Amino acid sequence: MSQKVAVVTGASRGIGKAIAYKLAEKGMIVAVNYRSSEKEAQEIVNTIIQNGGKAKSYKADVSNYDEANELIASVKADFSSVDVLINNAGITKDMLMLKMTEKEFDDVINVNLKGTFNCIKHVTRIMLKQKSGRIINISSVIGEIGNIGQANYAASKAGIIGLTKSMSKELATRGITVNAVAPGFIESDMTDILNEKIKEQILVNIPMKRIGKATEVSNVVAFLASDEASYITGQVINVDGGMV
Repeated sequence: MSQKVAVVTGASRGIGKAIAYKLAEKGMIVAVNYRSSEKEAQEIVNTIIQNGGKAKSYKADVSNYDEANELIASVKADFSSVDVLINNAGITKDMLMLKMTEKEFDDVINVNLKGTFNCIKHVTRIMLKQKSGRIINISSVIGEIGNIGQANYAASKAGIIGLTKSMSKELATRGITVNAVAPGFIESDMTDILNEKIKEQILVNIPMKRIGKATEVSNVVAFLASDEASYITGQVINVDGGMV
């Protein structure tokens, strides 16, 4: 994986941050994408560089078609190739359907699903010319089982699964693999603020009786990005402690 170039969207925190660190640890040049958290993104870049790796931060709202294009084009101009794309950027705006606004639905679809489409659209031409590439989309178990108050989020993540399977078929003959990783409940800023009662309710549905770690997701992503996963495409790998 040494010197391959990876773009990680939404990489300034949580799972994206863990993925950026893991790919850098494996020797990849990492393009750390962020939308608003410039300080956090630059801290990740600095840490990677201090540890002997290569990284650069890129501001872009991937839900915007032109900004996503500029992101991919800038990385290609800086490092001559884009070998791996990790579509991780995502948001939640939870609300029961009865009270959910059109904007709350559209915002989640635009970032999570349209953003994934935008980045795949713009990176595909580069990877086709290279006749190689890895595209890994971060979905969610919620896209498989649904959840009360998350119709918008579930729809976006289910859409990512359909997009993954379709693109894997379109790109397979050119040495490009397309897979999805579907995390369950993973330690994050969001889970840190949950009270113990809610955490207990969550654990009831997880056979392993614990919340996962971001590194447990990034380990799977790193494998799918490697040459060891060269015959795996069109798959959805759940990292959920047996929840689904």
